Amino acid sequence: MKLKTLAPSLLLSVFGTALFAAPALAQTEKKPPATYPELPSEIPAKFTPKNDSFDHTRREVMIPMRDGVKLHTVILIPKGAKGAPILLTRTPYSADKLTTHAESAHLGPVLNGYDHALDVVLEGGYIRVVQDVRGKHGSEGDYIVNRPLRGPQNPTPVDHATDTWDTIDWLVKNVPESNGKVGILGISYNGFLPLMALVDPHPALKVSAPMNPMVDGWIGDDWFHYGAFRQIGASWIYNQVATRKGEAKWWRSHNDEYDMWMQAGSAGELGRRRGLDQLGFWNKLVEHPAYDAFWRDQAVDKLLAAQPLKTPVLLVHSLWDQEDIYGAPAVYKAIEPKDTANDKVFLVIGPWHHGQMIGNGSSLGAVKFGSDTALYFRKRILGPFLAQYLQDGAPKADIAPVTAFETGTNAWRRYSAWPPPSPLPLSPEGRGEQKKPLSPEGRGEGVRGKAGKMTPLYLRAGLKLSHESPKPGDAAFEEYISDPAKPVPFVRRPIQPMGYEEGNPWPRWLVDDQREASGRPDVVTFISDKLTAPMKIAGEPIANLVASTSGTDADWVVKLIDVYPDEVGGDAVMGGYQLMIAADIFRGRYRESFATAKAITPDTPLLYRFALPTANHVFLPGHRIMVQIQSSWFPLYDRNPQTFVPNIFWAKPGEYRKATQRVYHAPKQSSFIELPITAAIASARASAAVGNRSR
Repeated sequence: MKLKTLAPSLLLSVFGTALFAAPALAQTEKKPPATYPELPSEIPAKFTPKNDSFDHTRREVMIPMRDGVKLHTVILIPKGAKGAPILLTRTPYSADKLTTHAESAHLGPVLNGYDHALDVVLEGGYIRVVQDVRGKHGSEGDYIVNRPLRGPQNPTPVDHATDTWDTIDWLVKNVPESNGKVGILGISYNGFLPLMALVDPHPALKVSAPMNPMVDGWIGDDWFHYGAFRQIGASWIYNQVATRKGEAKWWRSHNDEYDMWMQAGSAGELGRRRGLDQLGFWNKLVEHPAYDAFWRDQAVDKLLAAQPLKTPVLLVHSLWDQEDIYGAPAVYKAIEPKDTANDKVFLVIGPWHHGQMIGNGSSLGAVKFGSDTALYFRKRILGPFLAQYLQDGAPKADIAPVTAFETGTNAWRRYSAWPPPSPLPLSPEGRGEQKKPLSPEGRGEGVRGKAGKMTPLYLRAGLKLSHESPKPGDAAFEEYISDPAKPVPFVRRPIQPMGYEEGNPWPRWLVDDQREASGRPDVVTFISDKLTAPMKIAGEPIANLVASTSGTDADWVVKLIDVYPDEVGGDAVMGGYQLMIAADIFRGRYRESFATAKAITPDTPLLYRFALPTANHVFLPGHRIMVQIQSSWFPLYDRNPQTFVPNIFWAKPGEYRKATQRVYHAPKQSSFIELPITAAIASARASAAVGNRSR
């Protein structure tokens, strides 16, 4: 629209006021600001805390590494300490948070949290040091999840081994209250780091205590189990890797995690929707679903097997570790043969969930142990072990090469080696002869354990278990329909996110009653007669599953279960309880090679052979043994579409299809579990101990 020409007088009347007002406004703005009396700030320019009454001093330092990067380190020194040893923990979980659990003048409340084994630290008078790993929280540098050693996966000159060496070197030179001896300990990721310290260890490192360490993320720890992806860990990746200090938090979109993962379809799709594809570690998982060089080069047990053994190490394993159930026993098998003097490698096996050894170990879920097993570990094993190597003048600890809690009988046992060459409690002297690994029948990478006497427990017709092999004329197989649209939940729904808050089932789910699963039509269940004599297993049961699928890919879950009597006096909850003793999942596409996925020939019986997690258990008289087999464990593990696709992370909705699964128990196609039954009980076992009658 065009503007009409205005007369000068009209222009003056329209704009005159504003034009003539401008100089006055400018004069007003030039006036000096009003002055007021000063009101001094109540915050001093520098505040000096008065901590004279504290029973410890706190120092925060930035320790330089060999490449110039500085790592944030908190040093807590007991008041009056002199000639005290150092206990070091390195962590990606914030050194500040791990050392400020309470606003207190006392070291106990300050350290009362994860990873500290508080009673051991306080009673030992240790200088406690906690350090942020490079790239996390207060430390400089780049963060890489489980940063690999220098080599094919890490072209830089630094790794966790060099960072630990440089840290210890600085500590012994700059903490005058110390005696120059350092021990390193931690749980989970913080347990992986004490293993890294064993690579070219600093001379001042006198002992390492990895508890529930992350060791092999593909075979059986955090990220995969035999190729099946543990997708529930996506929240950890988001919280840990998205930002340096963990400010970004994973969020819930459903009350039931089962529904959330089902709605997304595949793990890759949910990751895309949540922005995980921005994170380097997530992309590595998606790009490496098979056991290729990426995983093999980082497997800590393999790395340590190639290293000289210089430092005493106490490996701590939890029988029901829901996160890292593979790691500690695998490292033990890798390094124990190097311990020719029988004085450097020790193993503890306890009846715990992940990290429970520093808490209360009286029970796990509904299962009671008759004593505080975690307190026993700290007082009788961890404390004396650390003192022997770190405290000046401390006596030699009376610790067996292997100390294992025997579930079922609820008793601690001392062994010369693991698996034990003898079923009897042993004195600490002597390791006993080492057994050769069980022959893998052409697929050695599928069997991660070694065992003593292995005894087959056969799946039989009529859904029975027996020590006798199948007979001619028996039914050849059992079958069930596996429907990816209705996967078997790993815990009762609604399923909560992975967490340790009060009431969350995550820490105890491996001991949850399996009766609900055993009643599903897509779970096939075999059960023995009642035992008339005790049967002890010590070691890794090995699944030998002959099975077929109508699809071109399949997952196989095998669960070894102790079934309690129908009623249990004094403990009604345990009546008929189905307690998992060892269980795992195997992704069928890796049957021939972990490194290369291959489609399964449909409707063809094939052998799937893999080790279950280690056990130290006695099946008592009156109990029965059960084996459950299924093809999904959701949403802990991603769904197998049961149609072969190049990468299951990106399986499309139409590729998820029902399949008919058959488990065979014919004379020449027999499925069985090899049980590491201890010699004394095996020799005394009557045929009636496990029902051998065919029904």
